[in-house]
Amino acid sequence: MGAAHSASEEVRELEGKTGFSSDQIEQLHRRFKQLSGDQPTIRKENFNNVPDLELNPIRSKIVRAFFDNRNLRKGSSGLADEINFEDFLTIMSYFRPIDTTMDEEQVQLCRKEKLRFLFHMYDSDSDGRITLEEYRNVVEELLSGNPHIEKESARSIADGAMMEAASVCVGQMIWQGIDIETKMHVRFLNMETIALCH
Repeated sequence: MGAAHSASEEVRELEGKTGFSSDQIEQLHRRFKQLSGDQPTIRKENFNNVPDLELNPIRSKIVRAFFDNRNLRKGSSGLADEINFEDFLTIMSYFRPIDTTMDEEQVQLCRKEKLRFLFHMYDSDSDGRITLEEYRNVVEELLSGNPHIEKESARSIADGAMMEAASVCVGQMIWQGIDIETKMHVRFLNMETIALCH
């Protein structure tokens, strides 16, 4: 009885930290165990077993985001070698759709958290800035997955996007200076929890 009580207390704590229901936590735990091979932690190489993620042009950025200490709320820089289930839930919580029962302040906080996650994903050198070169690389990576766009065309489009960004943000985007509603789009994270939950 004590173990069951302890487990339910742990689930309630995870619900409070992540916003997931107990059913969602149970489903994500099954997925975590599948990814980890029933081990207590996941390493980057465990994501090689996610076929849909393999086809994603920014796969390396998504996987890296799972191990970024900033996203794990464990520091201002660096990458973890492995993550446990609670870490996994923390990252997956960024992918949750915004709850319609939230008040305006909660919605803004949720959007800010999603935006911060995206910012960290694109800030490849973890210096708190997205340079125009980092921005260009992201656009190029996204376009490279399209079989109808040749590499040179992708580079040309990325250059154009970089020039447009340059006119708005003068060389780099800094986390503190980003306008949540207009500078970056958070709809990416409002989608279903991508292939990781399937």
